[in-house]
Amino acid sequence: MKVLRGENGCPWDREQTHESLRQYILEEAYEAVDAIDADDICALYDELGDVFLQVVFHAEVARQCGEFDIDDVATAVCKKMIHRHPHIFGDGKADTAKEVVTNWEAIKRREKNNETFVSVLRDVPRSMGAMMRAYKLQKKAAAVGFDWSGAKEALPKVEEELAEWKVELRGGTKDAMEDEAGDLLFAIINVLRLMKTNPELCLNKTCEKFIERLAFMEEHAEKELSELTLPELDCLWERAKHEKADKIGKNAEKMG
Repeated sequence: MKVLRGENGCPWDREQTHESLRQYILEEAYEAVDAIDADDICALYDELGDVFLQVVFHAEVARQCGEFDIDDVATAVCKKMIHRHPHIFGDGKADTAKEVVTNWEAIKRREKNNETFVSVLRDVPRSMGAMMRAYKLQKKAAAVGFDWSGAKEALPKVEEELAEWKVELRGGTKDAMEDEAGDLLFAIINVLRLMKTNPELCLNKTCEKFIERLAFMEEHAEKELSELTLPELDCLWERAKHEKADKIGKNAEKMG
């Protein structure tokens, strides 16, 4: 990276900044997660290399600007790991994973001088995807006891928010509609969290299902999808749904 950003290096690499590289560290992290989800170990080590490259890239940009270097990055994370594992490196005590997480959060709060609970919530990054941000905020609220007793108890809130959203859809302002839509999504995420289900995984499964059904539609359509009427598209969509259901049923019979 020093060569690439050096005097005779790559023109593109030389002009990059922390801001211009921001999107790439997100993209590479997502690609690494995709490799994990696909259980593709070869892809995983390759994608982790790309994530690592972004760390090195930012460190070199910072070194040239006199901000910090790669040694500072490594030292900082080592100090953090030692400080947040007092049950390993100090005289702390944590016999279960739950106790480790509780201690970790308490130490993190002290490190960041988060003296109030709200300051802890505000510390959850706004740049994080809204769904995952909502999930994390709810988990932090649950840690202080502000939570439903279970998914069943939280479900009526979804129905309440859905009813309020429908009212705004029928005659409310755009701002009011968006507010209620956000409340509905937040309530659904809450139920999924209480079911010990990650909403990101749920939505990603639906995205994959959507792609598969459109692939079926495209394969079985007699002409381009863009040339079909909405009723024709709906018909193909229903065929795709039933095709998937039939396959699941047949696989179940074989396993039986």
